[in-house]
Amino acid sequence: MEIINGVISFLNTIFWGYVLIYGLLAVGIFFTFRLGFIQFRHFPEFFRVIVGSRESDKAGISPLQALTVSLASRVGTGNLAGVAVALTLGGPGAIFWMWMVALVGIATAYAESTLAQLYKVRNEEGNYRGGPAFYIAHGLGLPWLGSIFSVCLILSFGLVFNAVQANSIASAVENAFGVPTWVCGLALVVLSGAIIFGGIRKIAQVAEIVVPFMAIAYLLMAIIIIGINIQEVPGMLKLIVFSAFGWQEAAGGVVGGVAAAMLNGVKRGLFSNEAGMGSAPNIAAVATPDPHHPSSQGMVQGLGVFIDTLLICTATAVMILLSGIYHPGMETTGTALTQDAMSAHIGGAGVYFVAIAIFFFAFTSIIGNYSYAENAMTFLHAGNKVGLTILRIVALLMVFWGSLQSVTTVFDAADASMGLMATINLIAIVLLSGTVVKLTKDYFDQRKQGRVPYFNVANYPELKGKIDAAIWSAPDGKSD
Repeated sequence: MEIINGVISFLNTIFWGYVLIYGLLAVGIFFTFRLGFIQFRHFPEFFRVIVGSRESDKAGISPLQALTVSLASRVGTGNLAGVAVALTLGGPGAIFWMWMVALVGIATAYAESTLAQLYKVRNEEGNYRGGPAFYIAHGLGLPWLGSIFSVCLILSFGLVFNAVQANSIASAVENAFGVPTWVCGLALVVLSGAIIFGGIRKIAQVAEIVVPFMAIAYLLMAIIIIGINIQEVPGMLKLIVFSAFGWQEAAGGVVGGVAAAMLNGVKRGLFSNEAGMGSAPNIAAVATPDPHHPSSQGMVQGLGVFIDTLLICTATAVMILLSGIYHPGMETTGTALTQDAMSAHIGGAGVYFVAIAIFFFAFTSIIGNYSYAENAMTFLHAGNKVGLTILRIVALLMVFWGSLQSVTTVFDAADASMGLMATINLIAIVLLSGTVVKLTKDYFDQRKQGRVPYFNVANYPELKGKIDAAIWSAPDGKSD
C-alpha cells in the first residue's frame, strides 16, 4: 500500500507541480495568440450565442443547458473554500493572477469545446455524445489513447470527485444545522439518484433552473456587500493589484511574496474553471449548436470560464477582503474563513448562508460531473442500459461513502487520474489547433458578411471520414 501511495504522490508532484501548472498556462497563452485574442476581440459574441438561444432537437440539449451543466460541474466548493485558501497562502495578489489565468483559459475552453462539437457522434438511442476521447480517436487516430482518457474521466469526475463534494456538503450541513452526516448522505443519494437516473437530458433540465438561481443569489450577495462597503472598494482593488507585483506592504506577511501570489492564483484559476482539463467538452458535445457551427459551442464554454472565475470566485474574494477579518499570515482558511467573513457582514446568518451555498454548489457539481462520465461510457461502448445502470449505482454509493468520511487517499488517486487526462487533452488540442483556427476564421468571416454562421462540411475535405457528416447536414433543409 505504501508503494502505491508513493507512486500516486510522485505522479501528483509531476502532474500538478510541473506539467499542468505550466502546461495549462502555456496552452492558454498559445491559443490566445493563435486565435487572435478571440476572448477580447469577440467577447460580445460569447453572449450572443447564449442570449435568446434555446434551440435543441431530439438528439441534443440547448446551448443554455450545456452552459448550466458545465457551470454545475465547475462551480463547486473550490469557489468558496479554494479562493479562501489561495488568499491565505498567496495573499490578495493571488486574486489578480487568478483573473489573468482565467482570461487566457477562455481561449483554451473555446478550443477544446469547439473540437468536441465537431467530432461528436450519435449513441445507440440517437443522442449526441462526444468529448476529448472522440476527437483524440477520430481527429488524431488514437482510439487507445481515447480509451485511457475515458477511464480516467470516469474514475475522477464520475466517481471520486463526487464523493469529495458529498463530504463537503455533509460537513457543512452538520456544522450549520446539526444534521448527522449519514442522514445528509442518504438525502443526497435520493436527490442525486432522482436526477442522474433520468440521464443527461434530465440533468440539463435541472441545471438550467438551479444553476442560474444559485449563481445569481451568490453574486447578488457580493453586490450588496460591495454597495455597503463601496468606499473601501478602491483600496481593495489597489491591494489586489499592488500585492500581485510585491508593491504592497500587506503582502509581506505572505510566505513567498510575489511568487506565492502568482502560484496560488494560477492554481486556483486553473483548478476552478477547468479550462483545458477535458471535462466541459463532454457536455459541449451534447448540445445542438445555435448558430449551426462548432465554434458557437466553443464560445458558450468560454463564457463558462468567465462566469466561474471572474465572477463567482471573485465574489468570494471580495466578500473576504471587505470583511475586515482578513490579514496576512492568518491561520483560519478554507470554508471557515469564508464563513467568518460572511458572519462579519451579515451576522450569525453568515454560517447558514455559506452552508446553503456549499450545498447548492457541491450538489450541482455531483450531477454535472456524472454527466461527463456518461459520454465516456459511450466511447467505451458501455453506454447501454446495463452499463449506465451500474455506473449510476456505483456513483451513488460513492456519494454516500463520501458523506461519511474524508476520502484523502482516494482523492489523491483521482488527482493523478485527472492529471493524466488533462495532460492527454492538452497535447491533443494543440495537435488539432489548425482545425480550431480554420473553424474560427470560417465563423467570423460569415459574421463579417452579415450571415448567420453555418458549418458546411463540404468546405472541410480534410475531415472526410473523421466526423459524422450527417449530423452537420443543413438544419431545416437550408443550404449554404
